[in-house]
Amino acid sequence: MTAEASTQDLLPAELTMGTVMLKVGDMKLMTDYYQRALGLETVAEQDGGLYLGRQQKPLVHLAPAPGLNLPSRGEAGLFHTALLFEDQHSLAATIATAAQYEPQSFTGSADHLVSEAFYFNDPEGNGIELYWDRPRAAWSWEGKNVVMDSLALPPQRYLQQYLTEESVAGQRQAAAGVGHVHLQVGDVQSAHEFYVGTLGFEKTAGWHGQALFVSAGGYHHHMAMNVWNSRGAGPRRDTLGLGEVLIEVPSGDDVAALADRLKAAGVESHHTGAELRFEDPWRNRIRVAVR
Repeated sequence: MTAEASTQDLLPAELTMGTVMLKVGDMKLMTDYYQRALGLETVAEQDGGLYLGRQQKPLVHLAPAPGLNLPSRGEAGLFHTALLFEDQHSLAATIATAAQYEPQSFTGSADHLVSEAFYFNDPEGNGIELYWDRPRAAWSWEGKNVVMDSLALPPQRYLQQYLTEESVAGQRQAAAGVGHVHLQVGDVQSAHEFYVGTLGFEKTAGWHGQALFVSAGGYHHHMAMNVWNSRGAGPRRDTLGLGEVLIEVPSGDDVAALADRLKAAGVESHHTGAELRFEDPWRNRIRVAVR
């Protein structure tokens, strides 16, 4: 296979992650959390739902879903939505407001070598990662695998080092984006076949056969899948939690190329021209659209 042919089977290097849609039981409680704990502002309203984000950029779409139940722990679905901050000071400001809002929502922190990450759960149990990336020049690679780890990162020391009055006062004006989305799936091999073999992500790391990290354009990961809580899980029921993951690409040609790959793989999809909607093997809904 020529290099040119192989790149046509890959997602574009300029790919970015877009808004994550969550199906919500208690809109008032969840809106309060994302606004006050995470410092997000209402960007738009639609059909009773809210798009919340920073600098008019939507990051999370809260969609009312009355009558649905919370997913059980072992089901496929969302592991976490990861919000990426431009500097350590703005990250520290949001760690502080999230911890103050509900201290027990904090679930851990880690230095991953490529990034510094802090983990929380929202009031309906959806995982959230707040993180900052080290410069790409500081990342290490072993062949095509990026070197990551989970080293201790004490949150109190981090806040003492980076939390400032300026970062707290300017929290809502500081930029943030969806850096990656991490899913719970039933098995890693099927995830690899779908996300790498069919969609065209590149594998950047694995974790003892229990997790897979994938990206486009040499990022450490745009998406990840693990079986830590969900090994053997089948297709999802319709529950609260993850509604849809948005992936944004530069052009309609990128959407069309992916539509062709899905068709060749026998994956059902809906192609409008500007965007493509489909499901992974666990019925996690994905939308790929022109940015």
